[in-house]
Amino acid sequence: MKTIYNIIKTSVLTMAVAAGGFCLTSCEDMLDTKPQGVFTNEQIGDDEASDLMTSAYATLLCHYFGNNESFAGPINNWVFDIRSDDAQKGGGEIGYEVYMHEFSLGNVQSDNPILDFKWRNNYFSISRCNTAIKAILGSQNLSEETRKAYVAEMKTLRAYYYFDMYRIFKKFPYFDETVADPSTVSASEYTREQIMTFIKTDLAEAYENNVAAQSDPGRFNKYVAAAILARVALFDHDYATAEKYADAVIKSGQYNLYPNFLDISKPEMNNSYESVMAVQFSSANSPDQYNFNNCLNCTVSEGDVYGNGDDFYLGSQDLVNAFRTDASGLPYLDAANAPATNLDHADYAGNVDPRVDFTFGRIGMPWRGLQYNENWCRNLQNYSQFSGKKPYPSPSSPYVQVGIVPWGASSLNYIIIRYADVLLMKAEALIEQNKDLNEARDLINQVRAKAARSVDPSYAPVDCNPMVANYLVREYSAQGWNQDYARKAVRMERRLELAMEGHRWFDLVRWGEAVSTVNAYYAKEQALYPYLSNGHLSESDIYCPVPLEQADNAGDLYK
Repeated sequence: MKTIYNIIKTSVLTMAVAAGGFCLTSCEDMLDTKPQGVFTNEQIGDDEASDLMTSAYATLLCHYFGNNESFAGPINNWVFDIRSDDAQKGGGEIGYEVYMHEFSLGNVQSDNPILDFKWRNNYFSISRCNTAIKAILGSQNLSEETRKAYVAEMKTLRAYYYFDMYRIFKKFPYFDETVADPSTVSASEYTREQIMTFIKTDLAEAYENNVAAQSDPGRFNKYVAAAILARVALFDHDYATAEKYADAVIKSGQYNLYPNFLDISKPEMNNSYESVMAVQFSSANSPDQYNFNNCLNCTVSEGDVYGNGDDFYLGSQDLVNAFRTDASGLPYLDAANAPATNLDHADYAGNVDPRVDFTFGRIGMPWRGLQYNENWCRNLQNYSQFSGKKPYPSPSSPYVQVGIVPWGASSLNYIIIRYADVLLMKAEALIEQNKDLNEARDLINQVRAKAARSVDPSYAPVDCNPMVANYLVREYSAQGWNQDYARKAVRMERRLELAMEGHRWFDLVRWGEAVSTVNAYYAKEQALYPYLSNGHLSESDIYCPVPLEQADNAGDLYK
């Protein structure tokens, strides 16, 4: 993929293509002149097509409007995850960034800025995809094979953005590259079922037409389309399709689980092992290449080893407790059987899954070889101690930029879809079809085996301390392994393995468990965090309304 310099340059070219109709003048001798700064079909060659695609890929960087808008960027929906039982807003006082606080209480009104951020981010991105597709299809200089592959990349990216809209908004407009004026498209023109069909069709075509491997890191191959389609199909309860495309990724032979869970947080492991779909970041040049979407959330960090982070997106006590394991090294799938003691400080006496210490700061435990304590936490009076770890390499890493905004910025990629997620997607698809349950157990156990082998005190930087914590994680046995038990197991495994990666809220929604789970969480956790006593979630709150500003600007189109 091109450099960020080319991304910035190409942004101008993209807008020129979109605005080509405004280049006419009243001078007769200008009518036969090709417009300046605008690509014509004769001019679209491989370099120009690559530039347009790079401009579309650049929208994944989440930083084309402002710092706060990057919170609602397309790569990690953590602002929506604070609607779940997994996470808290964190940051400063309760009322700081109050629009996020409202999200954490189930109270989402149409004037909430997050909705407008998300809407604008995604449609800005969709428009770039459509511009690239239209130009590539009209090119007279590309071979048919190249044209198909390039369009497949852009359709994969466009489908990803539309699926993001589908999971969040009840109604939204859909338009592709054939629509001359997207501003005339109504939010009610297509049903949700029709839009789901469009998304699946784009991804299925992209899987068939794209290449199996790309020479440039970050560009989508056919297995990215397959992985997204598996995720889309699970949300649509189309388990046969989810199984088919997750299996395609697995059988490609291009991916594997990390040797150690800590590898997810090491820039030197970028584009390897579990990296199916990843956004490329850099700490070498412009701040526009930093991961603002995650790194503004960085822990305060005693001694400012990362800088004075905002400490947003904290783990809930309920999520951290899910990492407790029983005498057999298995999670407590039935909350009624779980210990009464919270898993918080290092002196917890029970068994724990080591992934807890790769995912969170926990007082008394290591953080990338340093000691995590109360001074790493911004607001222990109102929020938990559990700062997220995954997006942050060791502050001593040569890939980290210290003392700049965003805090903890590095060249660590953000993986949107990991191979572990694909294994669990296939396992869930099998379980929901009540077929090949032994294979589903094996897929889950592969993920758990990675957690078990990650307790290695010699693996640097240090995040686990086996001398303090009783780490115990084992695989599921065949005994009692039926559909009901397997369903509980795979759902728990998703919660543990993918914690703080922005999945939990959407998993609860597609399982039909959002309302019951979140309200039970409010009722239980308000004893620790009283602000949750104001929380309540109803079925009508699950999908968000059209943002007020967008509705006002669109007249009757979005009503």
